[in-house]
Amino acid sequence: MKKRLALALILSVPLAQAAPIDTAQSHIGFTMKQENAPVEGSFKTFSGNVTLDLAKPAAGRADIVINTGSIALPTREAENETHKKEWFNSAQIPTARFTATSIKSLGGNRYQFAGKLTLKGITRDVSAPFTAQKQGALTVVDGVLPISRLAYKIGEGDWSDTSTVADEVRIKFHIAYHG
Repeated sequence: MKKRLALALILSVPLAQAAPIDTAQSHIGFTMKQENAPVEGSFKTFSGNVTLDLAKPAAGRADIVINTGSIALPTREAENETHKKEWFNSAQIPTARFTATSIKSLGGNRYQFAGKLTLKGITRDVSAPFTAQKQGALTVVDGVLPISRLAYKIGEGDWSDTSTVADEVRIKFHIAYHG
């Protein structure tokens, strides 16, 4: 009888459920420098799930898939260039993926994630701070992840010259989910 009662109590405790990203209220953008001038861009299509209890961040996880063909840049010419093999090779590798495998609290509403970023079929360990806070029914996560584009072979050949396009790209994320 005690075993059944213990099992019933365990099963009745709600487990942390992955919440889908509210893409209408989320944004994934980036800033890069071309000939030392900042260029802003974003990805229009992405999806994913987040499991993050702000009271227990260590159990948090995230899995986000980005359609690299949905890139938005200041000109159509620049967008078309990024689809080519030297950049994202969107025809052969249409998605990028981010997975957060650990999250720790830094105090206040600040946190740090560690995980994996896969771009152009290359996976690297990444880590960055972020903020998270409740806004009504939504939890909103904001942060910036600096990466080396050359570490992912983004901009190969003539485009690997960092005097034309800088190596550092700052990925800015604003992720909203119900949870």
